[in-house]
Amino acid sequence: MNPIGYGRQNITQSDIDLVVKTLQSDYLTQGPLVAEFENEFAKYVGAKYAVSCSNGTAALHLCNMALGVKPGTKVITTPITFAASANSVLYCGGEVDFVDIDPDTYLLDLNKLEEKLKSSPSGMYSGVIPVDFAGHPIDAEKLSNIANKYNLWIIEDSCHAPGGYFTDSNNVNQYCGNGVYSDLSIFSFHPVKHIATGEGGMVTTNNKELYSKIKLLSSHGITKDPDLLIENHGGWYYEMQELGYNFRISDINCALGVSQLKNAKKGVERRNEIADKYDSAFKDIDSIKTPYVANGIYHAYHLYVVQVPNRKELYEHLRANNIFAQIHYIPVHLNPYYKNLGWKKGDFPVSEKYYNNTISLPMFPSLTNEEQEYVIGKVKEFYS
Repeated sequence: MNPIGYGRQNITQSDIDLVVKTLQSDYLTQGPLVAEFENEFAKYVGAKYAVSCSNGTAALHLCNMALGVKPGTKVITTPITFAASANSVLYCGGEVDFVDIDPDTYLLDLNKLEEKLKSSPSGMYSGVIPVDFAGHPIDAEKLSNIANKYNLWIIEDSCHAPGGYFTDSNNVNQYCGNGVYSDLSIFSFHPVKHIATGEGGMVTTNNKELYSKIKLLSSHGITKDPDLLIENHGGWYYEMQELGYNFRISDINCALGVSQLKNAKKGVERRNEIADKYDSAFKDIDSIKTPYVANGIYHAYHLYVVQVPNRKELYEHLRANNIFAQIHYIPVHLNPYYKNLGWKKGDFPVSEKYYNNTISLPMFPSLTNEEQEYVIGKVKEFYS
């Protein structure tokens, strides 16, 4: 069997054709495909506005800047996420705090979040960054109610969940990133994600003021919009109105994104088929805890995460058989950098227990039935 990774991009001939067409066009960057990708992605998730950028980390950084994170600002996130969710606060000089995860969903535990806020001085925290971990959407309605009560903004890290949704109290399906319950949402287009652009990111929102701010900050803080200029010397004139960054994405990347979007819905459906097959294969194996999916959830399955005993031994067994499973994630607070900030083992026991037993099995739309059967067989072989 050829090597099987935990994730893999799926590039079609249509993807290649549009990228080549872009390479032959007048614009390689700052051209029409950037706006097209933004508009089509906003429609896909159901948001009013979208701003593309160079990667998901840049998207997080832009959101923190737009919301005014600065020295003295305290923001809460989850320990089970990629480090960028927390790092983005530090980039702006803010302070990160954590709340442990729910033992079933592995998402930020909203009950523990409220307990923490209730026992903290009023105004101590400015915002919260939840993560739709593995593709399981957080209950953004419940989170929004908590955030409103304690005057917090919300940046929803939806990198794992484009196409996923939860059903709110009005029985409406609320798609990750649609901006109904969050101030801002962010996405990544790294090759192992649902939509690949090589590297790339997106911010979505329904707030026009935040949209305009992020648009400005993503391109040096410079504008040429005549309606926004303080002075106007002519058609060439531009003004730097904020200290921004060059976080732009190219038309080449966006061409790939526009093409990939056409298959995004089908990709999530295929991911759910793969998950169902894993669930069925492992349901009678006591050693394997398959992913929990809460009621009213449509899981986007960026990852298929299981909890197992003897995780390291299983990991090595799979690697020896050309299956390159992965671990998502080492709790952020246990990284040396964060330990130097004062965090330590034992601070978030649910996250630490989760980490000790977790492994992500191959999950991507182009995984063949034969490949999946091989993975299932090798996992069963280990626990037989």
